[in-house]
Amino acid sequence: MDGTKMENRIFAEGSCNCASVTFSVSVALENIFICHCSICRKSTGSGGIAVTVVPTESLTMKSGHDFVQKWVKPNHDWLTNFCKRCGSPLPGKNDEKHSYIPVSLLDSGYENLEVKHHLFADSKANWEEIGDIGKKHVEGFGG
Repeated sequence: MDGTKMENRIFAEGSCNCASVTFSVSVALENIFICHCSICRKSTGSGGIAVTVVPTESLTMKSGHDFVQKWVKPNHDWLTNFCKRCGSPLPGKNDEKHSYIPVSLLDSGYENLEVKHHLFADSKANWEEIGDIGKKHVEGFGG
C-alpha cells in the first residue's frame, strides 16, 4: 500500500505555523530527506530542511492559496514557497511529477517516518552533526 493512492483517503495533513495554509496528502508518506545545501540552510535559518516527497497529484492545498508567496533565487533555478503571514516554508515543486513537503508542517501522517537520506552532506554547517543512519550523498541523489 505504500506510495499508492487511495480514493478519498487522507494519509497525512499539515499546516503552516499560523494555520492559514492547510493541505492534505492522499498517499502514504515513506521517507525523510534532509538537504544540507547552503540555499536550504539559509532558507530555513537552520542546518537544512527535512522533507518528504510525494506525487504532485496526491497533494491538495485545502486553504490559504492567497497566503502562498513564491520566491526564486536570482540567477538560479531554486524556488521556494512560504506563508506570507507567518513565514513558514510550504510544499513546493520537487520535479515535474513530485512535490516536496517540509516534514515540520505535518500535523498527522508522520509518525512512522525516518530519515533515509542526507543530501549535500559535505555542505552541512560545521556545527551540525549527522547522528542517524540516513545515507549521506555528497550532492543530490547523483553524488
